[in-house]
Amino acid sequence: MRQLGAILLVSVLIVGLAAPAAYAGGGTAANVALGLASFAVFNQLFAPAFYPRPVYAAPVYLAAPPYQVVYAAPPPMVVQPPPPRTVYYPHGRYELLGDGITTAYQWVWIPNPPPPPAAQYQQPAVSPSPPTAAAPPPSAAAPCKLTGKYVKTPQGLLPECE
Repeated sequence: MRQLGAILLVSVLIVGLAAPAAYAGGGTAANVALGLASFAVFNQLFAPAFYPRPVYAAPVYLAAPPYQVVYAAPPPMVVQPPPPRTVYYPHGRYELLGDGITTAYQWVWIPNPPPPPAAQYQQPAVSPSPPTAAAPPPSAAAPCKLTGKYVKTPQGLLPECE
């Protein structure tokens, strides 16, 4: 087979060199290009006969090794307490409103209610004694009537009287 290929190659080369070059403008570059083109065509047609095609082996498939199923316990779940929704101060508190998803978070200041009014002064109970002096006039002994308002004094908040 090799001898036949060699004889064919030599005969093609002799015929190719003996034949006159095609006229393509008379330049040497054109002659070289035509010669290379004819060699490329020859190479495409007859090269598979001279060079054997590569042979690839079929891929080898290996079965996966048997594996063991290992179950691991899930990690312990740590639940953090929710953040405080109320922050207390001496004069009031802040409360967090909303859930952050459907309603936006909002801190709201809520003041403490005012202290209760000071208790009215009551005279200590005294055992009855015979009156020795004249009773004061009734206008001075009448207690004041509260209006529900408070007055700020140096002693604190005091109820206002009519």
